[in-house]
Amino acid sequence: MPATTASPRSETPDTRSPATAPASGAGPGETVEDRARAAREAGTRPAGSPDFAALLRQDPEIAGILLGESARQSDGLQLIAAENFTSPAVLAALGSPLGNKYAEGYPGARHHGGCEIVDLAERIAVERAKALFGAEHANVQAHSGSSAVLAAYAALLRPGDTVLAMSLPHGGHLTHGSPANFSGRWFDFAGYGVDEETGLLDYDAIRELARARRPKAIVCGSISYPRHLDYAAFRDIADETGAYLIADVAHPLGLIAGGAAPSPVPYADVVCGTTHKVLRGPRGGLILCGTKLAERIDRAVFPFTQGGAQMNAVAAKAVAFAEAATPAFGAYAHQVTANARALAEALSGHGLTITTGGTDTHLITADTAPLGLDARAARGRLAAAGIVLDTCALPCAESPDVLANRRTGIRLGTAAVTTQGMGEAEMKAVAELIVAALEEDGAVRSRTVALVHGFPPYPDSG
Repeated sequence: MPATTASPRSETPDTRSPATAPASGAGPGETVEDRARAAREAGTRPAGSPDFAALLRQDPEIAGILLGESARQSDGLQLIAAENFTSPAVLAALGSPLGNKYAEGYPGARHHGGCEIVDLAERIAVERAKALFGAEHANVQAHSGSSAVLAAYAALLRPGDTVLAMSLPHGGHLTHGSPANFSGRWFDFAGYGVDEETGLLDYDAIRELARARRPKAIVCGSISYPRHLDYAAFRDIADETGAYLIADVAHPLGLIAGGAAPSPVPYADVVCGTTHKVLRGPRGGLILCGTKLAERIDRAVFPFTQGGAQMNAVAAKAVAFAEAATPAFGAYAHQVTANARALAEALSGHGLTITTGGTDTHLITADTAPLGLDARAARGRLAAAGIVLDTCALPCAESPDVLANRRTGIRLGTAAVTTQGMGEAEMKAVAELIVAALEEDGAVRSRTVALVHGFPPYPDSG
């Protein structure tokens, strides 16, 4: 099958840092870059780098799990909106000897010795993140998106402060005020939502809520809102009410990097995101801010909320930032959104109700009720057919008995299948497979396998 404009992940630029610190054991005047260049030319690899044969010999049980998961990812449609396939280069950095190094603190100010090499990795990651997103400051140590949001709150808020965020039944994240999460226990959250009929944000209603509650911070972001946010409108509301603006762009961060979604960086005081999902990097978090808040953000990450940085993940983030800076990644990001639009249109044509009538992003949320199925039953039938996706809350009228009236739908994304090389034509086929699975067509599993085997996530792995 023909490939689409999905970016070849091997097209990573030959980026070099301006670092000049000599490596341990380097010859006179030899820099880390010199050693890296020589090793690359010689085709050598670091001692201790991944060796699956060794794992297979030492722990065949765990090796079997790795093989099983690899087969699962290759034999089904991976439509979970928060997932993607990282490049082999990202995986190599994750499995590198950098995972052995303890590095509490920041480059040049660590609490452990022997950090001169990993300091370079973090500096490279920071500079690449700043350049990629046009930010004055970047913190690349956050272990996850939730850790990034926690650090933003820690830097700007005090326990008991009022925060506006999208309510959970309308698509907010756990860190946006869930009583089961630290956010809901430590802060006073007021939830805004979307219009029940259109599914779109009502910025006038958000403004009125902000005027009434006078929050210390406003969070803009969602795990299931498929439209672009108006960051300028949120900035205006925050300025009017004297609030900080925190953008939680865990989902669209990769689209922002690729120029397929607007950036909150010019508007938000702090931007929190994840480096996986559309960005196609390792699982981890990222925080962007201006220079005025840089020290507060860094201290909120370490020492306030985290210990030592995971230096293998930091290096893998640097690799992903370099990949995302290429024209090929920009083409990929735009293909992700084109695929999402095509898939949403095809699903609508088969009778599913698409919230907001479509999508601007990689996300699609749909109501399966018109097909006579609730979301949980739909997810089960799809899983049996090798089609993996999530359920999500659908907008509904607020009532005292929220749980009794809560509606759920299915949430799916096109980042992973686009990485595999699928385009709009394949999205029509995916929609047909989804509907066939919901109708319990006995032949759909084999058809799913046939489609995905034409687009292996790692085609060069044999």
